[in-house]
This record gives sequence, C-alpha cells and structure tokens, in this order.
Amino acid sequence: MPTTVLTDRERTAVQAYLRLLHTVRATLDSRSGPMVPPSVLAEAETALAGAGLTGNEEAFFRMLRGRHPEP
Repeated sequence: MPTTVLTDRERTAVQAYLRLLHTVRATLDSRSGPMVPPSVLAEAETALAGAGLTGNEEAFFRMLRGRHPEP
C-alpha cells in the first residue's frame, strides 16, 4: 500500500478524529452512559474543517486508513 504524506492540517484532523473515536469507545464502555464531551467533538470538527475535509469523507477515511491501518 502506498504511503501518503499528510499535511500538518490533515495530520491534525486524523489525530483529532482518533481522539474522538477513542473517547466514544471509552464512553460506550463506561457505566456513565453515552456522553461525549462537546469539546472533543468540537476539536474534531474544527480540525476537519481546517484541513478542508468537511464533506469529503472518502478522502479523509483514505488518509485515516493510511495512518491507522486495521489489524
């Protein structure tokens, strides 16, 4: 699989998305109920918009797979 070199903004978006994903998983595994802190969601949304990835899920998930391949 070819390696994609991400821009700083794209890297930030991928990292924010991964933090959001881990937060959602931890929240769903906890007994406190499904509540994701608004700040985590806002960070991911801001990072995606900053990288120009809002509304371009195909490109984003392609970059995400390159950065964090499935086991």
